[in-house]
Amino acid sequence: MGNLTIHVLTLFPDFFKSPLSESILARAIKKGLISVQIHNLRTFGLGERKTVDDNPYGGSAGMVLRVDVLAKAAESVSSKERGGKPYVVLLDPKGKRYDQGRAEKLSKKKEVLLVCGHYEGVDQRFADYFCDEVVSVGDFVLTGGETAALVLIDSIVRLQPGVLGKKESLQSESFSLTKTEGKNSRIFDFPTYTRPESFQGKKVPPILLSGNHAKIKQWRANKARQLTLKFRKDLVQG
Repeated sequence: MGNLTIHVLTLFPDFFKSPLSESILARAIKKGLISVQIHNLRTFGLGERKTVDDNPYGGSAGMVLRVDVLAKAAESVSSKERGGKPYVVLLDPKGKRYDQGRAEKLSKKKEVLLVCGHYEGVDQRFADYFCDEVVSVGDFVLTGGETAALVLIDSIVRLQPGVLGKKESLQSESFSLTKTEGKNSRIFDFPTYTRPESFQGKKVPPILLSGNHAKIKQWRANKARQLTLKFRKDLVQG
């Protein structure tokens, strides 16, 4: 096993095959830096039909994932050599907004279980009593928690030591914790340019060609703040 083990509880295990076999995620798994284990919720279903959901009490449209099925599945995902049950995260639009700070906290866990909600959601008792955290990736609704789980996996894995080429890559990117005007902030990264130096009359800012590293650093800091103020003023104010 790698330094971090991520478990995913889902009704659609094949959903994760392609993303986990490509690019940085695949390399991290191959190197043993992380381990990702997919668990099929249907395995823990009830009866011959392996039922996992039921009609909601009080009446409304859709079906709800049963608390007994979810609890049994979550409790089965444990690792004695890692000290017991994993940190359980439910993907649900009613959860706290996911951000870089939460990604950093989760990346320091030894074992995480991501539970993919589906249908009209999960029995609230599962969220209240069996989950350590409920997370939303944004103010919108997806057809299932699988897409959201991939967002968390990608954001967590790339923070693991050895996954990215240089440690500096993490320190200078958008939403990394940096000191801005004497305060710790999470703002956008600075704009970047590469060859050609001129394209359709649009030129690379001359400061980047000057070789003056002190001025370049200051220019980048100013541009990063300007971009953040333009598109996400709340980050600067926060």
